[in-house]
Formats: sequence, structure tokens, C-alpha cells
Amino acid sequence: MKKLFIAAPLALCASVAIADDLQAKVEDMMLKSFQANGIASLDRQKQDAVQKACSSATQPDADTMKRLEAAELATIQWPSDGNYTGGDWKEGQKIAASGRGLTWTDKTPDNNGGGCYNCHAMDPKEVSEGTIGPSLEGYAKLRGNSEEVVKYTWGKLWNSKAYNACSDMPRNGYGGILTEAQIRHVMAYLFDPASPVNQ
Repeated sequence: MKKLFIAAPLALCASVAIADDLQAKVEDMMLKSFQANGIASLDRQKQDAVQKACSSATQPDADTMKRLEAAELATIQWPSDGNYTGGDWKEGQKIAASGRGLTWTDKTPDNNGGGCYNCHAMDPKEVSEGTIGPSLEGYAKLRGNSEEVVKYTWGKLWNSKAYNACSDMPRNGYGGILTEAQIRHVMAYLFDPASPVNQ
């Protein structure tokens, strides 16, 4: 029985060492396989603390999640003029439907789409929608437009990891996917009573 108690930790150490070695080989392969081109730079391959924690073999514990989320919350840039929803919902609709941007052929990162329909239902008349994220149909009708809801929505669009460190949703503002103006348009798409989202 003693041998079993000694062998188990040694096997665990060996498997951790193998996993670390494999991770190092994968990172080396990625760096050698890709090159910077246009606006697509190699910094996309560098994982930050959230990405490392959430892509590890084990889910982060509750304390780690809270620490990571607090750090991400601090990165949110609230509207510079305090206007959260003053955009044009029609522009927001275009941004939500567009999946373009962030490729090496793009000349600027400022004309990206949000790709929202990849994961969410929004306009009930839209025939193609994702199911990875929750349905956003009737967003403001169901949730209201209290200061708390509006501010949460802006924060979620800017940096979703502030509310769930391992969220699948991209960090649109923080990641440079959408500009402040674009997020304001998407906010209008979600909150404006005239938007098809709220019909």
C-alpha cells in the first residue's frame, strides 16, 4: 500500500511536467507558424491572466474568478460623455449583423462588426441567429432601462470578462473590436423602443 501512496504523487508530477512541456511546444509552434501581417499582429498570441486561467485544464476557483473579474472591471471605459444609449439603432443593427474586421486585409481596426448574431438572437424577424449566448429579443422590454441595467449592458459589451471571467463573449471595447461610438450604436439597438429588438 505504501508504494501506491508514493507512486500516485510521482505520476501526478510526471503528468504535470509532460503537460507543461507540451504547452511549451505548442506555444513555440504557434510563434513559428504565424507572422504579423497588416493589422493582424503577433500580440494576439499572448495570453493575459484571464485567458491563461480560463484555458487551463482546470476551471479557476471562486476566489481566482473574483480577482480576475475585479481586474477586468477596472478596464471598462464608460462613455466619455456619460451618454450610454444615444447612438443610432439602425447603425447598431448593422454592427450587430456584421462579422467583418480584424483581419490582415483590413486597413483599420475601426470599421469592425460586432458579430453579435453569431451567438445571440436579437431581432425576432432575423432568420439566422446564434444560440451560444442568451436570446436578446425584447432586451429593453424585458429588462427595462434602469441605470443599473444600462450600465451593466455597456460594461458587458466593453469587457464581458468583468462579469464572468471565462465568458465566451469577446471583450469588444477592451479588445479593440468596437469603438466607443460603435458600442453606443449597439446599445441603441438593444434599448431604443423603435429598434426591432424591442418590437
